[in-house]
Amino acid sequence: MSRHQLDALMAGVARGDEAAFAELYQATSSKLYGVALRILRSKEAAEDVVQDSFFKVWERARDFDPKLAGPVTWMVAIVRNRALDELRRRAARPTSDAAELDDLPGDDEHPIEAIGRREDFGRLLKCLEGLEPDKRQMVRLAYLDGLSREALAKRFDRPEGTIKTWLHRSLAMLKGCLEQ
Repeated sequence: MSRHQLDALMAGVARGDEAAFAELYQATSSKLYGVALRILRSKEAAEDVVQDSFFKVWERARDFDPKLAGPVTWMVAIVRNRALDELRRRAARPTSDAAELDDLPGDDEHPIEAIGRREDFGRLLKCLEGLEPDKRQMVRLAYLDGLSREALAKRFDRPEGTIKTWLHRSLAMLKGCLEQ
């Protein structure tokens, strides 16, 4: 589905159009499920996160601005944030969902790769190339793989405050690049 079609569906959802919402769900739910599954590594948790996220999409569709991001990018951010919240809630509990990953088909296109075909994601990748290699890797680990600041601090052997600053500055640079 094209960016223009998705923008039109989001506008319909913002007006309370249930048919547009159903069509948006059909067009994007598998991609969003893939993002949630990659972060949570649990089918059930990923399904719950996607359902909760679509509820938020329905509630907040009026906040969507196509000038700032594409619809998929906006929805991926909602799913990612919700999945990270779920990870934090489950942090104290041991996970036994690793066996479920073995049941996943291996020849499907990865959801992030599917998003990569989108025009706005392609622009983002170009802008990412403008970051220093360490900062680029850090942004990818944080926002695509869901690593926490604490995990990034250990991986890059830097204080969490430094990681927070680097991520903040990197995102500001990406935003500036995307606005050009």
